[in-house]
Amino acid sequence: MVLPLYLAMTGLEIIAAKSPIPRCAFMACHFSPYSQGLANLPNSLPPESMLILNDRMPCTDHSADLVAHQLQDTISRLCCGSLLLDFQRPPTEDTKQMVNSILEAVSCPAAVTERFTEDHDCAVFLSPGPLHIPLAEYLAPWKNREIWLEAALCQEEILITPAGAKIQTIFPTEELSDGFYDEALHCRYRTKAEPDCVTFTLFDTKETLQHKLNLAHSLGVSRAVGLWQELGSL
Repeated sequence: MVLPLYLAMTGLEIIAAKSPIPRCAFMACHFSPYSQGLANLPNSLPPESMLILNDRMPCTDHSADLVAHQLQDTISRLCCGSLLLDFQRPPTEDTKQMVNSILEAVSCPAAVTERFTEDHDCAVFLSPGPLHIPLAEYLAPWKNREIWLEAALCQEEILITPAGAKIQTIFPTEELSDGFYDEALHCRYRTKAEPDCVTFTLFDTKETLQHKLNLAHSLGVSRAVGLWQELGSL
């Protein structure tokens, strides 16, 4: 694979891995519910690993300076190569200040989710994007930014009825493998016709995802981040 793929792992998954992961991304760091700092910072990581801070716990009442210091200390101590601020909650003044302090303090390349890019010129971390939209079109609004892309095996359903079309993302319960390949979308699809509707199911396989990530690299994406449990064999 041309595009560097970082595999997001918990501490237990890192321990359980049979050999060191070349591009490990530690994903379990979050804001502490018991202090003004962070919880579950790693004690060890392979050199040049990615550190991911999530916001599953809100950062309200946390010290931005303390959090920034803890992150930089961890990055320096473990020789981390990059930092991803995977913040999914809507921005608040607290989170904006938190992001500002962190980006000013850390010494490695960093990325933020798109809702936090307005005031920063660091890399942007994008979700995989809808399967029915060509990757080049999806990435076009960010062509002047460094892009880190989430890699995942996605599924999407398009329901067409006399009333119109409805598109919804499906949480995959199994990896699909049949159907037809669409070269423009770099995914597979299958159809189901019924008297009152036609359903198109679009889905990724590990093979089509690899093609998509290679295309992403040619379009300027610099890194991909996916779950070790899902993409460890890619």
